[in-house]
Amino acid sequence: MQTTLEPCTTRPTALGGKYLTFSLAGEEYGLEILKVREIIGIMDITTMPQVPPEVKGVINLRGKVIPVIDLRLKFDMEPAEYTEQTCIVVVDVGALVGVIVDTVLEVLDIDERQINLPPPLGASVDTSFILGMGKVKDDVKILLDIDKVLAGSKMAGVLESVAREPG
Repeated sequence: MQTTLEPCTTRPTALGGKYLTFSLAGEEYGLEILKVREIIGIMDITTMPQVPPEVKGVINLRGKVIPVIDLRLKFDMEPAEYTEQTCIVVVDVGALVGVIVDTVLEVLDIDERQINLPPPLGASVDTSFILGMGKVKDDVKILLDIDKVLAGSKMAGVLESVAREPG
């Protein structure tokens, strides 16, 4: 019997698989498809006080209150106006979290042999949230470890407080 936890436990040796790809500021990224619960269009977001700038607030998704993070702001990119192409990708990182991306592109099956480790960028650059660099035809997709992207003391506190909300 195969469980959904299996790919996570084999991550250090087996990175190949299906990835949902999306764009942010013209660059292409990928998330493990097993982490993705759904993709929705941008909707009204209720702002919350005293949260990091990348936390846009919360949404009510079929009775569940989930936090929404703007990945552009999380990655210190310039903010952008939301358009009809802007999507919220709902991911499961132990709790449901929405991440705002510029455009969802496609689901790709990337073979393990097409994935390289991130290049060394020096001790001052944190690449721990990057699973690898997926080579697809002539393009490179930055494959994210969404658990690590959304980790951190400030983010953990926000996720915990929303998870404790009744509903």
